[in-house]
Amino acid sequence: QVQLVESGGGLVQAGGSLRLSCAASGTTFSINTMGWYRQAPGKQRGLVASMQTFGRTNYADSVKGRFTISRDNAKNTVYLQMNSLKPEDTGVYYCNFVGGGRDYWGQGTQVTVSS
Repeated sequence: QVQLVESGGGLVQAGGSLRLSCAASGTTFSINTMGWYRQAPGKQRGLVASMQTFGRTNYADSVKGRFTISRDNAKNTVYLQMNSLKPEDTGVYYCNFVGGGRDYWGQGTQVTVSS
């Protein structure tokens, strides 16, 4: 069973930065995709960014140029560097792991951007 532990959320002013981390344990899937999804109040959960094992990335249009996803495969850890944060980036950020044909989710970490 894959377990995901997230850290790094918090409260920040608009224009500020935060870095999220997500460490996966219990996985034997060397080929996988790790990423981040966001759910704002009253809205559906949507992709923020994802990264495959060998580096292919995918970003939501709204975060391109501001957010950067990276990963350390040796540590099974994915990071999300968020710069130039906007109030509309506010939400619960969930780590996602896809491997062996299954999805796994973290518990979520709150990011609040004040104007």
